Amino acid sequence: MTYRRHREDVLVRRPVTVEAIPSGTPIELDAGQLAQITQALGSSFTLLVEGQLMRLKGQDADAIGKTPPEAIAVPEDLHIDDLEPLVWQTLSTCYDPEIPVNIVDLGLVYRLAFEPLPEAEKVRVLLDMTLTAPGCGMGEAIADEVCDKVLALPRVGEITVNLVFDPPWDRSRMSEAAQLALGL
Repeated sequence: MTYRRHREDVLVRRPVTVEAIPSGTPIELDAGQLAQITQALGSSFTLLVEGQLMRLKGQDADAIGKTPPEAIAVPEDLHIDDLEPLVWQTLSTCYDPEIPVNIVDLGLVYRLAFEPLPEAEKVRVLLDMTLTAPGCGMGEAIADEVCDKVLALPRVGEITVNLVFDPPWDRSRMSEAAQLALGL
């Protein structure tokens, strides 16, 4: 059986800055440029433009005629004890732009901890995560996405994301669902 991922052709409707994959280098796409959406998961789009993969932030979805992805529902009266599952749910909306699996199911999150802050009912989130390859240029972009999303949650006052490479990541860290999604 042959599996072929669906790709959607789109036209860039306005100038927009994207990130080259895997280097993370910012690149400006011009209006009128053709692209293919290869992945639309989490809060970003992976585009193929002239043979190069690019990552488009969800907030710029209108540049390719799409609606920005919806954020997860967060209760207004979130109790501090309910924060950890919400952080895990939020992390599961962050994707490696080259792999159609979120960072939680890929096994990239090694540690999640919380420290109280002097502000009432606020915490600092401490997160150790890795990448599928130490030289991945998208590491900073993924870490930035994690920071932005977790900081937007109620009760989170600060976040520290440490990129670590010990122990090295390997396929055994992936969830069963991730392995099935990737045909492993």
